[in-house]
Amino acid sequence: MDHIQEAFTQRLLEKGIEISHSQLDQFETYFKELVLWNEKMNLTGITDREQVYTKHFYDSITLAFYVDIKNIRTMADIGSGAGFPGIPLKICFPHLKLTIIDSLNKRINFLKHIVQETGLEHVELLHGRAEDWAQKPGHRDSYDLVTARAVAKLAVLNEFCLPYVKVGGVFAAMKGSNPELEVKEASHSLKELKGKLNRVENFVLPVEESERHIIIIDKTGPTPRKYPRKAGTALKTPL
Repeated sequence: MDHIQEAFTQRLLEKGIEISHSQLDQFETYFKELVLWNEKMNLTGITDREQVYTKHFYDSITLAFYVDIKNIRTMADIGSGAGFPGIPLKICFPHLKLTIIDSLNKRINFLKHIVQETGLEHVELLHGRAEDWAQKPGHRDSYDLVTARAVAKLAVLNEFCLPYVKVGGVFAAMKGSNPELEVKEASHSLKELKGKLNRVENFVLPVEESERHIIIIDKTGPTPRKYPRKAGTALKTPL
C-alpha cells in the first residue's frame, strides 16, 4: 500500500468505513482502467492518481457519511458518467444492488468493462434516457436510494430522479457549490413529484478543501404518472 492508498484508507476509517486489501485492489483497477479508457474517450478531466482518489473515489463515498448505506438494499445512480458515485459506493458496500443509467452507450461499455475487471456482482447497467427508464415497471417508485452527482440543477434533477425512489426512500443530490438558490427554485418541483427536503449537508474535501453539498430529499408518495415528462423537457422547461 502506498501513501495515496494509505491516506485514502485512513480517511475512510475515520468515518467508520473499513476497506480490505481486495477492495483497495478494486479501486486501483478502476483507476488504471479509467486513465486507459480516458485516452480514447472523454470520461474525466482528472487523471492524476491522487486527485482521482480524492475527487472521484473519496468524494463519491462521502454520501455514506450522511446516508446509512448499511440499511440500503437497492440504489440507482442516474447519469453516472464514469461511474460516480455508484461504483465507489458499490466497492465499499458490496451488499448494494446497484443500477446505473446513462444516456451514452460508450460510457455504459466502459462501466461493463470496470464491473468485469473488478469482479463486482449485482450491478445493472442501463443505456438510455433517465426519463424513459423511469416509466418502466421495476424501476419506477422502486429504489431505496437514488443519487446523482453534479448532473443538472435541482429542479431538473428532481424530475430525473424522484420517480425512481420508492415511497419512504431517499434521493441524494451531490453538489459542488452552495445549492441554496437551487433548493429554493426547486420547491415547486418537490411538491409536484412527492419529495420533501430533509436537509442539506455541507463539508470540504480533504487536501484541496473544495466545498461539497449533499441535498437529502425524502420521497413522501408515489410520483404522479405524468412525470417525468418526455426526454429533454425537464431541461428546457424545469418545473
